[in-house]
Amino acid sequence: METVEAIEFATYDFEPVIEARDVAVHYGGIKAVNGVSLGLRPGCISGILGPNGSGKTTLLGALTRMVQLTRGAIQCEGNDYSNIKSERVISLGISRTFQSVRLLPDRSVWDNIILSTDVVFKRQSDKVEGLVKEAIARTGLEGLEKARPDELSYGMQRRVEIARAIAVQPRLLLLDEPTAGMSKKERSDISVLMGNLRSEGLTQLIVEHDVGMMVETCDYLYAMNFGSLIAEGTPQDVVRSPAVQEAYLGKHGRHNA
Repeated sequence: METVEAIEFATYDFEPVIEARDVAVHYGGIKAVNGVSLGLRPGCISGILGPNGSGKTTLLGALTRMVQLTRGAIQCEGNDYSNIKSERVISLGISRTFQSVRLLPDRSVWDNIILSTDVVFKRQSDKVEGLVKEAIARTGLEGLEKARPDELSYGMQRRVEIARAIAVQPRLLLLDEPTAGMSKKERSDISVLMGNLRSEGLTQLIVEHDVGMMVETCDYLYAMNFGSLIAEGTPQDVVRSPAVQEAYLGKHGRHNA
């Protein structure tokens, strides 16, 4: 693995919440992520766009230290955390959701959310209850505290996951395909929720392959294909990029979002 000292980080006109430099994750001859560099602007929604198999989720796993780096380095607000264990990432103020719903089906919405706070706020019951109530209010789950996940729609289950992730008061929320499998209305509602969280100052990183949702939601986009970045910039500029057009629709396709 390349040493951290050998990695030169970029100079931005802002201090990135997260900066990745030349990050690579290889599995034998498979280059799932291959030399990706990015910096996340505070208070904004950034997105990583790409077709299935482009390396988006693997990169998210690297950023949350659930995936081992082959080379490269990662910093959180200027502090290197390339080699820490994944369970310590939450202490940096980084929280995430996953592609598949990971709720306890036999526990209430309240219990599912409060369990997430145990690692960060042990033995602070008064504070925890206030944080859970706040997370429920911020995600529009009032009145559903006693419901079980299997009594909720898929879209509301996703809201519970987001509430659980923000209950620990992260500075950065990472969302892995948060609208996958949703109806158009549900996707729009989640997009509005993310916008509301942004207005509260929460920095977010979304991984998705839904082009329309990403254009609607994100302030800045990175596009990946075959493990590498192929474009970055404003959502409108990225989706018009010939490389992105080809990745999604083939060389002669035209994006209609």
